[in-house]
Amino acid sequence: MMDWTDSLCRQFHRVISRNALLYTEMVTSAAIVHGPRARLLDYDAAEHPLALQIGGSDPAELGEAVRIAADWGYDEINLNCGCPSDRVQSGCFGAVLMKDPDLVARSVAAMIAASPVEVTVKCRIGVDDQEPETVLPAFLTMLRDTGVRRVTIHARKAWLQGLSPKDNREIPPLDYPLVQRMVSEFPDLSLSINGGIRTLDEAEAQLAAGLDGVMIGRAAYHEPMTVLGAADARIWGEGAERDPFEVAEAMRPVIAHHLEAGGRLHQITRHMLGLFHGRPGARGWRRVLSEGANRPGAGLSLYDEALAQLAIAV
Repeated sequence: MMDWTDSLCRQFHRVISRNALLYTEMVTSAAIVHGPRARLLDYDAAEHPLALQIGGSDPAELGEAVRIAADWGYDEINLNCGCPSDRVQSGCFGAVLMKDPDLVARSVAAMIAASPVEVTVKCRIGVDDQEPETVLPAFLTMLRDTGVRRVTIHARKAWLQGLSPKDNREIPPLDYPLVQRMVSEFPDLSLSINGGIRTLDEAEAQLAAGLDGVMIGRAAYHEPMTVLGAADARIWGEGAERDPFEVAEAMRPVIAHHLEAGGRLHQITRHMLGLFHGRPGARGWRRVLSEGANRPGAGLSLYDEALAQLAIAV
């Protein structure tokens, strides 16, 4: 979700769900150690609970990045061993790390030693020609022995050569039963599942199968009310399903604060295009924001113009 789940996106998602654990974009350990730390790590306090997602393969550098990030007060630190993108592979981190479990063990150990909060891992069921039935249990055993207690498993292999990141999300077949079997084989781990899950019905089916959690990425981004809007009520038993018009109203002060700080309207509304997915007027909402929010001076009046498209369509 690099370039997607920035702080403004997360503030929007937090308005919709009070309980869902949100993740940052993946930030490299090198960027945290050597780059503009405040720009990379700052977030709004309203975003909690929030996990920092880190990419890297140098144990010492990962430990230093975690020590630095500790001052920001994240609720979790996550090592990404699942992303298959070219720029991740070129840095020897992401899914390619599954080929070197010893390096992952040393990296995770360094992160745990430096972190005041829980260190978790996201992985695939395997990469390239690896046999998931063998590789995944061995990888989980290594993580458990290193001190990790929570793992999110993307239930697809990653093909590091020949498939684009998009293809890696769609072409390798999903193997939910394999991930579900890991629940009984590793009762001392908290296992969450990721990949191909688009609705709360599907998420609830995974929870009923024994998984401890479900991670939903692009579906939650493109259709936030379908996933996040009902999550608090259905998963946590809190309150009623959210109304998108109430969410739009609750976002008004967030948008105003962003504009007053010198931000541009499109920087936040680009994340909100799917708010009214499936409702009359949703196309007009998207059109007004897509065409106008990037213009100089665009503000809450344009936001109101977009909302008016929904009233017209009713």
